[in-house]
Amino acid sequence: VQLQASGGGLVQAGGSLRLSCAASGGIFSRNIMAWYRQPPGKQRELVATIYTSGNTYYADSSDKGRFTISRDNMKNSAYLQIYSLKPEDTAVYYCSAKVSGSNYWGRGTLVTVSS
Repeated sequence: VQLQASGGGLVQAGGSLRLSCAASGGIFSRNIMAWYRQPPGKQRELVATIYTSGNTYYADSSDKGRFTISRDNMKNSAYLQIYSLKPEDTAVYYCSAKVSGSNYWGRGTLVTVSS
């Protein structure tokens, strides 16, 4: 499975952004997809997961309203919509796929939020 994240950039605080993750190889509908982020100088952390059923999990329930994870199996893609961006959202965002017990990672996309 190969993953390519895109959609990052420089955004002002309060803005929104939609990240995309295009997958190739394997059967996308069988992948559990997730978004992680790694802020500068910090460890990578889970943001959200979307299961094959379409059910979702958000790591920080208090931020659930600002993040929306989705998937489009017909397009072999997963998405992360981020609303009301804050400077602390600045990070490299990675998408991952979990299938058959294996985890796959794509190259991240940098999101920079200016105050």
